Amino acid sequence: MLTFTQRQPSNPNTVVTLTLSLTAEERTRSRHRFETDHGELVFLRLPRGTVLRDGDILQDETSGNLVRITAKPEPVLTVTAQTAVDLLRAAYHLGNRHVPVEVTATYLRLSPDSVLRTMLEQLGLEVKEETAAFHPETGAYGHHHPH
Repeated sequence: MLTFTQRQPSNPNTVVTLTLSLTAEERTRSRHRFETDHGELVFLRLPRGTVLRDGDILQDETSGNLVRITAKPEPVLTVTAQTAVDLLRAAYHLGNRHVPVEVTATYLRLSPDSVLRTMLEQLGLEVKEETAAFHPETGAYGHHHPH
């Protein structure tokens, strides 16, 4: 079994031997066994607290094989608003609940939750169920990434 212990910066030109599609929650697991898109078992043994991003490249500790991480589409709620202030208000309320949220200039995205959906709709926001890649913020003390 391949054991990936090193992360390299994302580089679309890097030739990799494997692809590992992970959900947002799975990309927070620094020590875990996964199955690649082609059914090969691999083990991640990365520094604790590592959060993987779409496009990251991991290297096997012995063979040097490379795997590219991809954000696996998953069920999400995508929230849009008529005004930027309404979207900011929604982000504030979700933040008060410590909910993982993907924040962009035009939408918020979160994992499905019927209570939060009702709250957002009562705030006048449009909430749509989708299957999409989910890239939640890592938090104030995590590694920042551009949108």
